[in-house]
Order: sequence, then C-alpha cells, then structure tokens
Amino acid sequence: MPEVKVVIGGRDFEVSCQAGEEEFLQSAAGLLNTEAEVLSAQIGRLPEARMLLMAGLMLADKTAGLEEKLRVAEEKAKVAEAAYNELNARPAPEPETVEVAVIPPQVTETLAEIAARAEAIAGTVTEKFDDK
Repeated sequence: MPEVKVVIGGRDFEVSCQAGEEEFLQSAAGLLNTEAEVLSAQIGRLPEARMLLMAGLMLADKTAGLEEKLRVAEEKAKVAEAAYNELNARPAPEPETVEVAVIPPQVTETLAEIAARAEAIAGTVTEKFDDK
C-alpha cells in the first residue's frame, strides 16, 4: 500500500491508501485542509484531534447541504421527466387546414394595366414640367 503525505491544518500526516487512489486521497485531504485552515484563522491553534474533528464536521455539514440540494434537484428532474413523457405520449395533433386567398389572374392583369397607365401619366407629367 502506498504511503501518501498530506498536510492538514499546517500539520503533516502519513496516510496509506490503495494503489491508484493517491490522487483521490490528496483531493480529499485538500478539502479537509481548507476547512482546517478556516478554523485556524478563526480560532487559532487547536489540538490535532479537535482540529480534525471540527474540520470533518464542517465538511459533513457542507455535504449534507449538497445532498439536500441534490435531492430537490432530482425531484424536479423526475417531475420534468414525467411531464415530458406525458407530452410525448399524447397523439400528434391533427393538421390544421389554412386557407389562403388566391388572387384571380384577371385582377393581377388589371393591376398591371393600371400600373402601366400610372407610369405613362407620370412620364407625361414629368415631360411637361421638364419643358418649362
């Protein structure tokens, strides 16, 4: 078993772990050290056992809070999943028929003739004013 040196609250500890778990142990010790440093900054030097106990309790409190948040999030996810499944189980809605007005070709032709006449009149008016 590998021996890993960890620092918690400014104190060195030798800890054994399974091969390949050294990084996890270092990470966990880092979390515990963070809490121990907070204690040391607030209270000062504590006996080793008390420091480790308090730091462990602070981590346990944080973990309990996160577990509660996780439980609430999982409940919300279940509700959302149930709503999603309910919507997916519904049959597809019937297609709607949308009626669009169709302009008869005669109207289009008449409008084109009117536009051409208006352009011709505008051209005539422009010529008369340009001559003056």
